[in-house]
Amino acid sequence: MDNTLIPISFFLLVFGLVYLFLSIRNKERLALIEKGVDASIFMKGNRNTATVVRIIILNVALLLMGIGIGVSVALFLSYYTGLRPAPLILAATFTMAGLGLLIGFYLTKKMDKKAS
Repeated sequence: MDNTLIPISFFLLVFGLVYLFLSIRNKERLALIEKGVDASIFMKGNRNTATVVRIIILNVALLLMGIGIGVSVALFLSYYTGLRPAPLILAATFTMAGLGLLIGFYLTKKMDKKAS
């Protein structure tokens, strides 16, 4: 009984968040239309879609590369220093993943400057 409640509550949570997002977005759009705002602001153009996809792919790629490099560095250090590998792997993985995301942030800023 307890094992079935977790997936059910998870899917109910996801459904509730999606429903809440869509209903609030609909109410916001209706309020803007009632005030006389042009409806063209709701249309998404192709100009932003490509850059958003590129930014997401760049950040995910750098995150995964950082995780891989962190695990490799931790295993290298644990082998040659004799330290326990478990905490070393955790620390190096988070450090290198954070470094990868930081590099992704600066590359994203550079891409935004180039696009402007």
